[in-house]
Amino acid sequence: MNSPISTPWVHAPGAEAETARPRHEFAMAFTSSPRGARLARRLVSHRLYTWGHPYGGRVNETLTLITAELTANAVRHGHVARRDFHVRLTQSSHTVRVEVTDTRTERVPVLTDTEPPGDTESGRGLVIVAGLATHWAVAPREGTPGKTVWAELALA
Repeated sequence: MNSPISTPWVHAPGAEAETARPRHEFAMAFTSSPRGARLARRLVSHRLYTWGHPYGGRVNETLTLITAELTANAVRHGHVARRDFHVRLTQSSHTVRVEVTDTRTERVPVLTDTEPPGDTESGRGLVIVAGLATHWAVAPREGTPGKTVWAELALA
């Protein structure tokens, strides 16, 4: 269902995933719709709460916002008819990581922290992710078409 992350297409310095088995893990498929994105965001927030990261706390609020941006992008830019997107949330001893996988291969986001020029209506979501995440990158989905956009947040 959820493929492991392989070598990123575009690599952020220091973005190597921890090799230890995660302490906590949550994974689920969602319909590629605004409703699916909203449900994913809410379930990630709830799961973080059950793992000890209270609502309104730094970890919960930050990862919920990152999840909102990544799932909205999966719905808007990664949508393929009759295909779900997948969310995987893991917590290790030092980081919490969210991965959003869609089935669209040809639309790969650019890793940047620069705002788009002018008054364009889109393109700022990943700037938010870059500003909030400790590390983030894009990786091809293994075994099937698609990509995974992931972001990590270091635990204090």
